[in-house]
Amino acid sequence: MSAVELAIAQRRRDHGGFEVGRVLPFAKRRMVGPFVFFDHMGPVDFPPAIPRSVDVRPHPHIGLATLTYLFAGEIMHRDSVGSEQPIRPGEVNWMTAGRGITHSERFERARREGGLMNGIQMWVALPREKEETDPGFSHHDADSLPQSEESGARLRLIAGAALGAKAPVPVHSPLFCLHCDLQPGGSVRVPDDYPERAAYVASGAVQVDGESVAEGTMLVFKPGAPALLRAVAQARVMLLGGEPVGPRFIDWNFVSSSKERIEQAKADWRAGRMKLPDLDNREFIPLPGEPAAPANPMS
Repeated sequence: MSAVELAIAQRRRDHGGFEVGRVLPFAKRRMVGPFVFFDHMGPVDFPPAIPRSVDVRPHPHIGLATLTYLFAGEIMHRDSVGSEQPIRPGEVNWMTAGRGITHSERFERARREGGLMNGIQMWVALPREKEETDPGFSHHDADSLPQSEESGARLRLIAGAALGAKAPVPVHSPLFCLHCDLQPGGSVRVPDDYPERAAYVASGAVQVDGESVAEGTMLVFKPGAPALLRAVAQARVMLLGGEPVGPRFIDWNFVSSSKERIEQAKADWRAGRMKLPDLDNREFIPLPGEPAAPANPMS
């Protein structure tokens, strides 16, 4: 019997100058544990002097934490709690939106030098009792994250707890996220101590239960079913999962257990009541369908 419950192929879409592969949310699977959003950014080889329109201008979030992780390239993060932090391959940027945060993501190094950009961004829904927590940000160097090698697999624990290790990232509910580089014939067992688990094949190809899985595919596993991934060729895989936090509503960049709370956040953004990043407050993204906000947001 197969351990796989569902296979989700990424849906490619333009992101204003580069493509992303959207995986979650999916019609038949809105979340995996607390993970409510999963994008594969790129890969894209930027030429030098890319236009500023490629950048992600300041925009708001509530009710979630963002986890940004790169395989290649660099992104400059700035937010409304005063953070200014470039993220590079193997590092983690963890931003807790809670009751509200704004941030920008800019490709400043690529604009100067050009180069490859390839990475993952995930949104993690906060438990209901923490949806209105204070916003915050933390950065974690690659060397601070637990790493191991076994069975032709090199593993880095990006967030949460798995395989007897715990990452320093300040998560808000039980979860795990692992970056796995597999040599041909290498294998990795998906942690089975969480009720909801998935694997995303970022590059290469793997087999599960003798079935081949193509690049750009997320496998969602049956609860409690042992799952082993074996690389057909060199492969890069993200493993993730955790305890469910309950259903969530998503509207633009807002995540909440309450539709009314999302409507309030939209009204706050429209009226300029959400503070912009101190170091990036000259522009912002308006609500979808609205050409511009009527007033300058707080700065």
